[in-house]
Amino acid sequence: MFGYTYKMIIEDYILNYLIFYIFLEIYEVQWQKAKTLAGMLARMYQYYQKSIFLFLLMHPTFYFAIGFMVLTNYNTYAIIMVVIKAIDILTKMTLIKQLFIERDIPQEMSLALLSPLKSYMPYIGLIIYPPLVYMALI
Repeated sequence: MFGYTYKMIIEDYILNYLIFYIFLEIYEVQWQKAKTLAGMLARMYQYYQKSIFLFLLMHPTFYFAIGFMVLTNYNTYAIIMVVIKAIDILTKMTLIKQLFIERDIPQEMSLALLSPLKSYMPYIGLIIYPPLVYMALI
């Protein structure tokens, strides 16, 4: 059919999912990006303060992961991706609550939150998650 083989269609299918996921991950990185972890949490708190649902909507890769898990028939790699994403969001919510709502952060934690992030740190998700997407599809 138009010179496409079955293998080429599968490769396009995998490539489309990878590109879509990378696009969503870059979106998340851009709205969360800051020089420190405390700065990242402050940016997230702006949405959290308006509505917890808005905060959760600002994480489209989590919804991608859930849909992807169902689409791949609960593939182990897709489940791992959902679990990591869920832990990530829950950790962010816990830190936001401690830092901005309760204002009860241990001194060691405050030092870690205020230390500068390396420029590559916000992009770690682009290294971790696309291989999981790929492995779930092959």
